[in-house]
Amino acid sequence: MKNYIVSGIKLTLVCIVFFAGIYTLVIWGIAQLAPNKGKGEIVEYNGKSYYANIGQSFTEPKYFNSRPSAVNYNAAGSGGSNKGPSNPEYLAEVQKRIDTFLILNPGVSKKDIPVDLVTASGSGLDPDISVQAAKVQVNRIAKIRAIEPEKLNQLIAENTQKPLLGLFGPEKINVLQLNIALDKLQS
Repeated sequence: MKNYIVSGIKLTLVCIVFFAGIYTLVIWGIAQLAPNKGKGEIVEYNGKSYYANIGQSFTEPKYFNSRPSAVNYNAAGSGGSNKGPSNPEYLAEVQKRIDTFLILNPGVSKKDIPVDLVTASGSGLDPDISVQAAKVQVNRIAKIRAIEPEKLNQLIAENTQKPLLGLFGPEKINVLQLNIALDKLQS
């Protein structure tokens, strides 16, 4: 019994030194080699700094809407809602988002709304939307900003990020960068 306790204490100490010290320093060192020294992708626009890799709230009708956030876009509290797809509160929240979207986007039917515009991601901080989510908003933005829909579709195409190595993951669009490009298009 004594041997097991001593062995357990030794293993615990080795793990503490390795995972709290060595592993942490190795990961920190690798981050120092990355662009911006592991502090994320910072975008400067109109005198403000934004993190392009953290979702931002865009609710004005003249902008492409972001994916909803379960944590109100607070990077300090990343997380999902933890409500299942049959939870009445969750279903009511999603239905409210669908109804709001349909009011702001007349001519779009419920079946045409991409899921990423009405459901939050697992982290609640996803900065990206699908290409379909951007395209379904084109008519609203074109009308409000008096821009031809073709120009908006071209802007979407220019800001579409392809899958990693052409295989892994879907095409996606960073909403912050798309909305900055949209503002620059009009200025």
